[in-house]
Amino acid sequence: MSFVVNVRAGRLSGAALAGIAFLSLSACSGGRNAVAPPALVVALPVHPDSGAAGGGGAIRYPVEVAARYSNPMSFRVPGKLIERKVRIGATVKKGEIVAQLDPIDAQRQAASAKATLDAAEHRLLFAKQQFDRDSAQSEQNLIAANQLEQTQDAYSAAQAGREQTAAQWVVARNNLEYNTLVADHDGVITSENADTGQVVSAGQAVYGLAWSGDIDVTLDAAASDLGRIAVGQAASVTFPALPGRRFDARVREITPAADPQSRTYRVKLTLTQPGQVVRLGMTGDATLPPIAGGGATEVSFTLPTTAIFHQGSAPAVWVIDTGTSTLELRPVTVRSYSDHSTTISGGLKDGETVVLAGVHTVYAGERVSPVRPLFDGEGDVAGPAPAGTGVTERSARKSPAGDTVSTAGVAR
Repeated sequence: MSFVVNVRAGRLSGAALAGIAFLSLSACSGGRNAVAPPALVVALPVHPDSGAAGGGGAIRYPVEVAARYSNPMSFRVPGKLIERKVRIGATVKKGEIVAQLDPIDAQRQAASAKATLDAAEHRLLFAKQQFDRDSAQSEQNLIAANQLEQTQDAYSAAQAGREQTAAQWVVARNNLEYNTLVADHDGVITSENADTGQVVSAGQAVYGLAWSGDIDVTLDAAASDLGRIAVGQAASVTFPALPGRRFDARVREITPAADPQSRTYRVKLTLTQPGQVVRLGMTGDATLPPIAGGGATEVSFTLPTTAIFHQGSAPAVWVIDTGTSTLELRPVTVRSYSDHSTTISGGLKDGETVVLAGVHTVYAGERVSPVRPLFDGEGDVAGPAPAGTGVTERSARKSPAGDTVSTAGVAR
C-alpha cells in the first residue's frame, strides 16, 4: 500500500516539476520579446539667440552722448594764469576771452621789437636817400663805381634788416596776443584743468571745449558684431533720463582698429533730431536692427557646455527625433566657448530638442523620453546647465548593435 502511494507521489512531483519548467520557459520567452521603456534624458527645445552677439535679430548696446568735435583749450606760450573768465558748464561763443596770462613780459618784448623796427626803418630811409644821390652822381661820372656799389650794398642790408625786425615785431605781437585765451568755436566748457595763479606751460590744457552743433552717440561693439553693423545703418536710441522718448540715429563711423585694452571697436551714431533735451554725457541704449538687404543673417544657438561632446575631433550634439523619439548624433559648428555655455552657429534648427546633460550615457538610435532640467523656468535654452554636469572629455564608440555611443567622461 505504501509502495503505491509513493509511486503516485513521485508521479505528482514529476508533473509539478514539468509545469514549473514550462512556466519558466514561457516567462523567459516572453522577456525576450518585451520592449524596453524609453530612457529619461535631460533635454529641451532650442531657439535662436535674440539680440545676443552673433544672433540673427537686432543687437543692443549701451551708449553715451558726446560732442562730435571737441578739443582741449590751451595757451600757446608759457606764463602765469592770472584770470579765468568762465567755469565748467558755461556756454561760450567764438572769439570770447576765457582766460588770461600775466602779459607784462610779453608787453615789454613787444615794445622792444617795435623800437627795433622803428630804428631799422630809419636806417632803411637813410640808405635809400644815399643810394639815390650816388646813383645820380654816378650817371654824371662824379663818383667812382666802387662807391656806388658800396652804397647799393648798404641799401640792400638796410632792407634786409628792416624785414628781419618787422618779422620779430610780428612774433612779439603774436606772443602778446597768445597771453589771452580765446574760444575758437561756439561750444560748452566740459572741464577745467588749471587754477588761477598756476604757472602753465605752452600747450597745457586749461579747459575742455565741446563744440556746439552735431552730437554723437558712441558705443563699443564686440568684434563678433562688426559684420552686422555698417555705416549708414539706422538705429533707435533711448535714454533713461528721457522716459517715453525714442530718437532715430544712423551709424556715422566705425573705427578700423580695436581699443588696445577692451578689444572693442568704437562706433559713432549721429542723432537725426536730438533737440535741446539731449545733453552731453547722457547714457542710454541703442538698438540696431538687421542690415536691410544684407542677405541671410547668421543664426546662433546658446547651449550649456554639457550638451557638447566630440565625435572624433568634431563637436556634435544629441538631437531627439520627434517622430520616433530616438537619438540622432548631429555634427555642429561651434563659434565660441565660454566657461559654462557654447555658441553654435550651424547644424541646428529652431525648435529641435537637444540633450543637455548625460551625453555620455546615450547612443544613437536609443529611444528616449525628454525631461526638463531643474529650475528650467520657461523651458528655453538660454544659459548654463545645472552645476555638476560639466563634461571634460568626449568621444564616441560603437554599441554592440553597431550604434554610436558616447563615452564622455564627467568632471567631478
